[in-house]
Amino acid sequence: MSSRALRRLKGEQQTQADLNAFKLADEDARDEEGQMKSDETANKQKNIGNIFELIGEADVDASVSDEETAERITDRQGGGAALKKDTVKNEKSNKKKKKKKKKTESGKDDLSVGDDIDAFLESLEKKKGLSYQSTDNSTSEHRPVLYVEHRNLNPETELKRYFGVRAVLGDQRSKQRQRQFHRCTWMTVFKETWPRFSRPGISMSLVESKDGIQHFTFEHNRDYQQVQFKFFDAVESMDPNNFVVLLQFNPYHIDSLLQLSDVCRMQEDQETARDLIERALYCFECAFHPVFSLTSGMSRLDYSRPENRAFYLVLFKHMLFLEKRGCPRTALEYCKLILSLDPDNDPLCMLLIFDFLCLRCREYTALIRLYEEWEVHRNLSQLPNFSFSVALSYYHLSRQEDISPVESQQLKQKSNLLLQNALIMFPGALMPLLDLCTVQPDAAVSSHAFFGPSSQIGQPPALSELVSLYVGRCQSLWKEAELMLWLEENVRKVLTRVDSHDSYVDDCKNKRKQRYQSAPRNIHRHVLMSEIKEATATLPLDVTTQPGMSFDPLPPLDSIVSYIRPERQNMGASNESTLSLFFRSLLPNFNLQRPEDRQEVARAGHELNQEVNRLMVAMRDMLANIQFREPQWEDNHDRDEEEWD
Repeated sequence: MSSRALRRLKGEQQTQADLNAFKLADEDARDEEGQMKSDETANKQKNIGNIFELIGEADVDASVSDEETAERITDRQGGGAALKKDTVKNEKSNKKKKKKKKKTESGKDDLSVGDDIDAFLESLEKKKGLSYQSTDNSTSEHRPVLYVEHRNLNPETELKRYFGVRAVLGDQRSKQRQRQFHRCTWMTVFKETWPRFSRPGISMSLVESKDGIQHFTFEHNRDYQQVQFKFFDAVESMDPNNFVVLLQFNPYHIDSLLQLSDVCRMQEDQETARDLIERALYCFECAFHPVFSLTSGMSRLDYSRPENRAFYLVLFKHMLFLEKRGCPRTALEYCKLILSLDPDNDPLCMLLIFDFLCLRCREYTALIRLYEEWEVHRNLSQLPNFSFSVALSYYHLSRQEDISPVESQQLKQKSNLLLQNALIMFPGALMPLLDLCTVQPDAAVSSHAFFGPSSQIGQPPALSELVSLYVGRCQSLWKEAELMLWLEENVRKVLTRVDSHDSYVDDCKNKRKQRYQSAPRNIHRHVLMSEIKEATATLPLDVTTQPGMSFDPLPPLDSIVSYIRPERQNMGASNESTLSLFFRSLLPNFNLQRPEDRQEVARAGHELNQEVNRLMVAMRDMLANIQFREPQWEDNHDRDEEEWD
């Protein structure tokens, strides 16, 4: 039955009730009270007749006041005019109900988009032991400094904020109904252009849980290990086509996706390289343990295990692609995620890029908060990037319009002091920074011994690597005219402090001599993966001369190997010596084996000596029997010389 028929049926029921009330108007007060009760029950039955109105208009009956009820009773006693009046009121109430229904439906839509989702996310976070916090700045201070928000892991959230929903999604809305069902993931979304997903053989297990911190590890089953051995063979072949063939049969093999992504990036095919990394990320997320949490900051992965290293590398490369794509806020969220997986060791040294991403997305308070909380136990002021970036953050905060002039002046003074301390501690960073920003320094600055060439030459190797990394990465953040004027002002103040023999200058000089003698392995790994040419040129020889692969750059020395690649029985020609190849060319049946039994080794060596002796005798006889004879010419002087033509 349609809604129009239901309304018509209700109107007939109401009219019949009014006629009955008109006939019984002359009865005594007791009958009137009974009639009032029957009318109320009739009204209740009328409302329950349409269940959809009961759901959407639960508060309509409550809006009817006692005065209106008394007015209806007097109108019923008044004769036929009451019928018209009630009919008009019924029509008005029906119109009000329609409007009320539309409002409630729109309100439900708003709740389903906003409050219900927030409540649902809050319940999920509480189940995982987290307290849901709003996006307000006051509540964000109570969150952990490495708190990760699910919605910020999706780059479309940031792109929609910049360009709008229609520009980002485009025609995807019309295709959503035709899309097949895939697992819901936070970090990436399954694409229809990808191969059909099936379990590749990667799983995650819980190793231990101690003091609220849960340690996980990825595991490879036997089939995936066989594919991994084939991948090692493809790496040794040095042919990228072998990775393509391997991915045709195993489209979600992680190391093959990493290696082929680097090949595509070197060939300037950025779109394909990014797509391969996203495919590997989707495969990892489908293998997560049910207890593993991206946002809690309490889940750990040991980098010393090769199975876990691939997840670190995929996240790092995905973060770099997001930053180049113009999504620094999303890249910052992935930086927090990588740092939260092992904050004590920081195997990829994410602290060297954390400040850059915060400045790119204008999260100045997040950078300052990390610096203040970690300075005590991590000594972040000894890193050039934090010394300069924290001062730059205070300067940007002082230029905001929503603060008072007094507070702005305090922030400006603090930024000046921090920048001066950074220039005194790392004087070798000024001239390369001005050079990359195409700014000609003043003669008083370039000729001064403190900022001259000696400041760069006298730096320890590790400090040169850190300074070059910061200058090469953050040069674009200093190209504003106002920042250059601010930098010039503080450089002159630094020269004044140096000429006045400030004690802080000598203290920083002693620190530079004692520290920065050798950089740890994670800094070298970060420089190799960042591929910043200014920093790569400063790497020591023991790092650049090591054979390394992009799927596992600079593996840790204490690596934990869970399974070993079996040795091949028939050694390839690439592993044979020159003498062995020469013998094989002369004697096809020659094969040098290494048996485990000593007797077999001795017998094989004896046979080898015999074969070599026979070969040497044969070669000696062959060389002895070689004779060079001069050609005999006939003594015919009358021969025609043209017959040789």
